[in-house]
Amino acid sequence: MIHCYKINCHSDNLKLIREFVKVVLRDISLSDTEINRMVLAVDEVCTNIICHSAENNPDKSLEVNIINTLNALEFEIIDDHCAQFDPANYARPSLQTIVQERRKGGIGLLLVRSVMDEVEVSHDNSQNIWRLRKALNTQDLLHPA
Repeated sequence: MIHCYKINCHSDNLKLIREFVKVVLRDISLSDTEINRMVLAVDEVCTNIICHSAENNPDKSLEVNIINTLNALEFEIIDDHCAQFDPANYARPSLQTIVQERRKGGIGLLLVRSVMDEVEVSHDNSQNIWRLRKALNTQDLLHPA
């Protein structure tokens, strides 16, 4: 099953994206812990796109697709005409340096990679396409008594 949500690239819309993801994941009967982890990962990618790539420009749009298969979830996040992100140029930050410098941010991609099993970024014409995959283990699912 595929669930789609398209919205303008404005930071006020991040709450709406988080709610969309929560509602879809609740229907899959995931534990609250897994729902919160995946919402956090999707929110991090969307925040980076909206705030950095799209520069909070509501004339640009963002699409979040959630593809639910039997054993996995795939989150496809597509931006429209935003600056490209190249993960090959991503330098893993030093957590010690971030803490010492009291920097805000800088560990988002680390967080996304720690939650998801696979993270891919590709480019198609004027779009960045993020694919976040999470295998569904039986212990992640809630079982009715």
